Amino acid sequence: MSATNTPQSSGGKAMQRAVIAIVILLVLTGLLFWLGTDGFYPWAKAIHIIAVISWMAGMLYLPRLFVYHADTEKGSVQSETFKVMERRLLRAIINPAMIVTWVFGLWLAWKGFAFQGGWLHGKIALVVLMSGVHGYLSASVRRFAEDRNAKPARHWRIVNEIPTVLMVLIVILVVVKPF
Repeated sequence: MSATNTPQSSGGKAMQRAVIAIVILLVLTGLLFWLGTDGFYPWAKAIHIIAVISWMAGMLYLPRLFVYHADTEKGSVQSETFKVMERRLLRAIINPAMIVTWVFGLWLAWKGFAFQGGWLHGKIALVVLMSGVHGYLSASVRRFAEDRNAKPARHWRIVNEIPTVLMVLIVILVVVKPF
């Protein structure tokens, strides 16, 4: 590692990216709440669904990459290729999709339901859990990039099921509205 790429500086960069993402989330949410009209509702719903699909695609694929990456030799060409794939998937698809999902989801919850309904509260709680899984996977991308992954492929196979279970529960709450 060079002096400019120490674990502390990469941690600082990660914190900087997290703060930037939170600021973008807050600004976009504020703009949407301020500019959003009633005629915009179906467009917001469509954008939200597209973002959710993109977020979930990444959340299902990233742990699968980890399954294969965990079995490769550190420093190998294959390991380095997985590092690039994981970083690009996280930064170009998963992170932006999560931000758009949250921005439009909060607006829809406010505009369409005034944050009322047990099913909506349950959905939001599950999305918070999904965001926690997202955070765990993000940290894991860093660990793999630094050749510090200590988890076996079996662990990543199990982790790969968590977003699926959460997604199924969220869809049931949204469509069935059981409470």
